[in-house]
Amino acid sequence: MLNLVFIGGGHSHAIALYLWGKKPISGVNVTLISDVKNTPYSGMLPGYLGGYYTYEQTHINLEKLAKFAKIKLIIDSVIDIDIKHKKVIGRWGNQVDFDLLSIDIGSTPKNREIQGANLYTIPAKPVHFLIEKWQEIIKKTQLNPSKKLTLNIIGGGAGGVELAINIYQKLNNILTPNKLKINLIHKREQILSNQNQWASYKLTEILKSKKINLYLNTVVKIVNEDSLITESGLKITGDYHFLVTQASTPLWLKNSSIATDQEGFILIKDTLQTLNYDFIFATGDIATMINYSRPKAGVFAVKQGKPLFENISNFLKNKPLKFYHPQKHYLNIIGIGNQSAVAIWGNIAWESPILWHFKQYLDQTFIKYFICLEKKV
Repeated sequence: MLNLVFIGGGHSHAIALYLWGKKPISGVNVTLISDVKNTPYSGMLPGYLGGYYTYEQTHINLEKLAKFAKIKLIIDSVIDIDIKHKKVIGRWGNQVDFDLLSIDIGSTPKNREIQGANLYTIPAKPVHFLIEKWQEIIKKTQLNPSKKLTLNIIGGGAGGVELAINIYQKLNNILTPNKLKINLIHKREQILSNQNQWASYKLTEILKSKKINLYLNTVVKIVNEDSLITESGLKITGDYHFLVTQASTPLWLKNSSIATDQEGFILIKDTLQTLNYDFIFATGDIATMINYSRPKAGVFAVKQGKPLFENISNFLKNKPLKFYHPQKHYLNIIGIGNQSAVAIWGNIAWESPILWHFKQYLDQTFIKYFICLEKKV
């Protein structure tokens, strides 16, 4: 029997395992290792924070997925991969043998350049920690809605902007007027630095309309429990600090023999195999395609799910592998509250309530396959 091991319950793996459940290959033991039992769908996470969705509506239950796919699920955090002996090492003592391996563990915000960030910030990923802290904030706010609350968000990319808007949407409905203050801190001269000018301008206007304070060209150097200290010496006070900065990778991966780029992301070929080990695949945020420069966005992880399944199946059957060619442009829809959204596609951007409903349709179409798994077993 061959051992096929999936590390991480990311979007690519969720799709690949769903397809495996529909079309398994005999003679293969499949194991999924994940540090959580419920994995979030990133497209619906802002909607959850904004109060539009419940926890169950936005998460994939990996126990149900494992049962559907007839595979083994191990809840553990991977801390090393022994390539020589083909073993995955878990934090809690698990050692899992593999013949074929796939890695989809996402990424976390970069914090090594900010003193105190690991102690006093709430990173956007891992999501289960973000949700845990968010639930604490909501509970405290509901108990004392007349108390002033100040939140700092470090990072003005699409993730930070959408987080700011949805946090405002939820808390503004709980707190009494003028008790909420949100500061969005970004190191560049405009938010959404990697998007087109119109999108940046439009979302800047939306943030200002909600009285969300923008600190542009501002680099955070130190995070204290109740404040941020910038490179220029400016002190920005706050009760909580969210971190939505550039993606980074775990140290154990950087210390492995798997080929990575300078930032520690796994280098993969067009077949989704790693550069130096054909028996290891990688997808999602943790991977960087050597022939394509693409941002770390959930849409690419979703798109890689089916090609990953097909190439793993072909590998096991000794068939030629297919090349995956990621799209050049992708649709980024940012919810802006009041059931409206801004869509960005290449150099085009526009706002409409129709886009909000379109995003709802896309997200719910994706997640329904996993929410209804028990009916398919």
